[in-house]
Amino acid sequence: MAIDFCVIGERLKANRVKKGITQEALAEKLGVSVAFLSRIERGSSHINLTRLSQICEILDITEGEILNGVSTKSKNYLTTDFSSLLKNCPPEKLRLIYKIAKTIIEDEE
Repeated sequence: MAIDFCVIGERLKANRVKKGITQEALAEKLGVSVAFLSRIERGSSHINLTRLSQICEILDITEGEILNGVSTKSKNYLTTDFSSLLKNCPPEKLRLIYKIAKTIIEDEE
């Protein structure tokens, strides 16, 4: 699976804007140029995991939100993934998965 740096950049920008942080302010906190940050947000510059973690910490979001588009804090976290996984699952495996999930959920109550 190839990494889509354009999507990552769009998500970073959307979260930056949502937090009311300018490119200039974020670039200053990161110690990078505004031009570099702009290229990251456009997807024309690749971002390494260290820099991604720094940005996520400043924006108070998880790397998963940026890479997957889903927050682990969301109530619907993994719903789509589970749905896709179970779609082609044979009935006997579905029953087993259901029993395991039910046991785990009931054990927590």
